[in-house]
Amino acid sequence: MFLWCVLVLVNLVSVATGTNAGVKVRLTQKGLEYGRQIGIASIQQKLRTIKVPDISGTEKVDPIGKVQYSFTGMQIVNLGLPKSALALVPDTGVILSIGNAYINLHGNWRVKYLRIIKDSGSFDLAVSELTISTTVAVTSDDTGRPTVSMTNCAATVGSVNVKFHGGASWLYNLFSSFINKALRNALQKQICPLVADSIADINPHLKTLNVLAKVDQYAEIEYSMVGSPVISNTSIDLGLKGEFYNIGQHKEPPFSPTPFSLPSQDTNMLYIGVSAFTINSAGFVYNRAGALRLYITDDMIPSGSPIRLNTKTFGGFIPQIEKMYPGLMMKLLVETVKEPLMTFEPNNMTVQASSTVTAYAIQPNSTLSPLFVLNLEGSVSTHIYVTELKLAGNVTLNKIDMSLAKSYVGPFQVTSLDNIFTIVLKFAVIPKVNARLQEGYPLPAIGKMQLVNSQLQVLKVSLYIYHFALFQCSTVQVIHSHYQVKITV
Repeated sequence: MFLWCVLVLVNLVSVATGTNAGVKVRLTQKGLEYGRQIGIASIQQKLRTIKVPDISGTEKVDPIGKVQYSFTGMQIVNLGLPKSALALVPDTGVILSIGNAYINLHGNWRVKYLRIIKDSGSFDLAVSELTISTTVAVTSDDTGRPTVSMTNCAATVGSVNVKFHGGASWLYNLFSSFINKALRNALQKQICPLVADSIADINPHLKTLNVLAKVDQYAEIEYSMVGSPVISNTSIDLGLKGEFYNIGQHKEPPFSPTPFSLPSQDTNMLYIGVSAFTINSAGFVYNRAGALRLYITDDMIPSGSPIRLNTKTFGGFIPQIEKMYPGLMMKLLVETVKEPLMTFEPNNMTVQASSTVTAYAIQPNSTLSPLFVLNLEGSVSTHIYVTELKLAGNVTLNKIDMSLAKSYVGPFQVTSLDNIFTIVLKFAVIPKVNARLQEGYPLPAIGKMQLVNSQLQVLKVSLYIYHFALFQCSTVQVIHSHYQVKITV
């Protein structure tokens, strides 16, 4: 049961579930707003790479005749996207609208007319009231990861103002008419492809979602998407599988995920709901792998304790042990016999487990002689907290109930061992478990996400972790039967 508690805390932070989604992720309007700020900066950077091609041609001007012209070396000197907005379109995607954008360019002009007369100068061009509207679809790729793509885009250049420097002023009006048209076409052809590239740049970050992640030597987690995203007016919901498997052996557990819904809250950027199926699938995997077992030896007992793991100590409660195996050290093996179960109460998370305890006498040649086997029903309370980007915790022993399963030394009263086993567990096992838990287990993170001012509260139906995040805020919700644990990160 103690190892199970460790495993729950190790893996709770990185899981997702089965046919029905075991883990649900909700991105709210606040999360989209944060994404908008990042996206606009990316789009602005992309638009600065616009290459305006040289423009040249011939116009007939009365009474001069043909005028050859060229506009070259046009470079963007300033670009701004001061107004933008994101909106969700149910069952479609996200619409990004950019308004009142502007682009300032500088370039050179040159003309030739009457065959021999040439003139040249420079110009500054201001494009204003530029609008861009694009729809972004959110889907699942063939690996089960989310992906985004632009489905349509429209760009409109509102007005173009040109200021010429040098040359004859009568040429300016001539220039204004055709440079306006040529520039509009050049810009409108490039804007949407560059926006599409900027949106596509998001996908490498989404690819960091590991759809099959190794946890340790025993387990791996699959958290691919189980269906297409569900888009409403206020959020985007993703369903993830979130199931533990033995490495290389994807055997389904004898239970299935049940449908659950995320709360209708939108105060944080991101909500993650983790069902009990995910946690219990971990218990199934580790129990099946034989990983939920722990040997307890005398060196794990504090040196000042009067209780020692030897036949003399146990002989005080079971005299036949010392008679049959005088002066020998002992070893205890604690192992689960079925998947543990976690439940939740106000300010408390409890792991309930059915285990066996086998006691051995250690012979001088190091062979083990079995003494007895106990059935042990026990529970520990778990306190968890967030530190930096880790979920950490500690456990306390609640109670143990023991019964005799088998004795190799004759009958004895099991209740006589209650105190000794309580001491052994409290002083030998719990500190070892807590030392590992306090090292913490990493929370899912993307990019440079940072969590600050974290708070945690356990309720009868919910466990909340509140915190602000440089990158995102999120909620983890664990639902089991009538209990619901929700961790807002």
